[in-house]
Order: sequence, then structure tokens, then C-alpha cells
Amino acid sequence: MTDTLYDAVIVGGGAAGLSAAQMLGRARRRTLVIDAGAPRNRFAAHMHGVLGHDGRSPAELVEMGRADARAYGVEFLEASVFSVADSGDRLTVAHEHGSVSARGIVITTGVVDDLPDVPGVREQWGRGVFHCPYCHGYEVAGRRLGVLTTSPASLHQIELIRQWTDDVTAFTAAMGELDATIAGRLTARGIRLVTAPVSRLRIEEDDIVAAITADGAEHSIDALLTAPTPRLHLGFAENLSLAVSDNPGEGLRVDMRGATSHPRVFAAGNVVSPFGNVPLSMGQGSMAGAGLNAALVTEDADRAARSLARS
Repeated sequence: MTDTLYDAVIVGGGAAGLSAAQMLGRARRRTLVIDAGAPRNRFAAHMHGVLGHDGRSPAELVEMGRADARAYGVEFLEASVFSVADSGDRLTVAHEHGSVSARGIVITTGVVDDLPDVPGVREQWGRGVFHCPYCHGYEVAGRRLGVLTTSPASLHQIELIRQWTDDVTAFTAAMGELDATIAGRLTARGIRLVTAPVSRLRIEEDDIVAAITADGAEHSIDALLTAPTPRLHLGFAENLSLAVSDNPGEGLRVDMRGATSHPRVFAAGNVVSPFGNVPLSMGQGSMAGAGLNAALVTEDADRAARSLARS
């Protein structure tokens, strides 16, 4: 693809990116979605808590979203984006097949989940190992559930999963020595506390059956919760010096429209809210698409006014 000027280029084609694309397409903006085809939730077979799409696969939702956007003239390119350069009145987006230019972009590249380095966790990620009980807890309700802590913040995850089962084992090594009050709260709810680090998961016929701790003990579980460390995927945008939040659980700084610190760059989805679910990403994407269109409308009006003044 040669250097072509678009009104908008969307980097990332998941729920947030497709929602932005739909809004821009409906606004009659020439829009291109560049997507590398590796959405964060690709490891899960089903989505839950997504109104009107409960139980649908993430891949199916993407295909439906692409069809919706294509109906409004949105174009798609399967590629990885390497860089974005500020060229004044446009941004130049370099990708593996060439480059395109755009008056504005929407970044919806999400995050990469860095998982605990425990054998079995990565292999079971999105199936027997998950991080969101609202997304996957109902399907394992009433079973033997473990929580592999990754920091003191895992306390919330331990207390939360108790809503789905009364058989919870919390592996607390990453939290350090528990305060007596906290330990009392957990044991009062019938939660078993295991302080030894987990060394591996035991898998039989592709199902988790136990967590093995460093002391050799075996703890029977049917599924495991853990909190990955979300890592922003923004290397391609480093030339733009976008402001990133210092607050835990937040990503790129945006305003309510999805506008970043760069006037031609908007953002939405997990790259803004790393712990957000699919509906939140869809809503943010819709707002960011409308936000970019509004910025372009203002620029169009300003340009027309300057042209008139010169005539």
C-alpha cells in the first residue's frame, strides 16, 4: 500500500478499534483499520458480560464488527505498525507493507499480559487460568478455585472470587507476610491460606487438577485466578511522546473524548484502561471515534474560514 491520505487511521482492530471505526465510517470519514490480528482476549473461547453477545467467541465479535464497519466504507489492512511520525498537518503511519498518512489516528492496541512464571499458567491462560471472575467465574462456580497472588493488590481478587464458590485456596507468597487482621478476614470466610510459593500446576487431560507448591504439597483445584501485569503496546508511538498515567491500572492519559496529549491522536480500550472489559472498550472506542471526528470538523471549519479570509 502506497502513501495515501486518510481522515483517520485506527491502529488495532479489537472491540475498541472497531467501535471507533464504525463511528468514523458513519461520519463519512475515509477510515483505515490496521490490525496485526492478535487481540488480548484471543485465548478465551467465549466472552461473558457482553450485553447481547453473551457466550459469543471474541473472534466472532470481531468478524461482526468488521462487517458493520465495512458497510460504512471502512477499509482494513492486516499489518503491524512500526512507527507514527508527526508531519504537521498529518501523521505518517509506517507499517510492514508501506505507509499511509492520516489527519488523525485512534490507538486501540490494548496491552500484553505478562503472566506469573509458573509452569502450566501460560498453557492454561484463558481456559483453566483466568483473571476476571465477572468474565469467567460463573462457568466454574461452586468448584475448587485457587488464587495465585502477584502483589498485595491480589487481596481484592481473593475476596471477590469467594462470591462464586465456598472452596477457595489463596496462594499468598507474592503478598508477603499477611497482617493478622487481613488473614482473619479471609479465614473467617472459609478461605484456605497457603504461604508456600506455587512451583507448577498439575494438568491432566488438559484440565487443572492441582497446584504444587515449593514444599512439595499438592493442593487440589479445578481452576486458578491470577492477575497478570499489563504492559502497554506503544513502542510504535514513541515519537509522539504521549502522556501516560502514573496511576495503577491506567494507561494512556485521555480526556472524556478519548483525546491524548497529542492533538491528532485519540485512544481507547485497554491501552487506556488495562483492566477494562469488552463493553467498556466498545464504549470508549465509540467515544474516541466521535471525538476524532469532532476534531476534524473543527479543523475543516477553521481551514474554510482562513481560505475565505484570504479571498
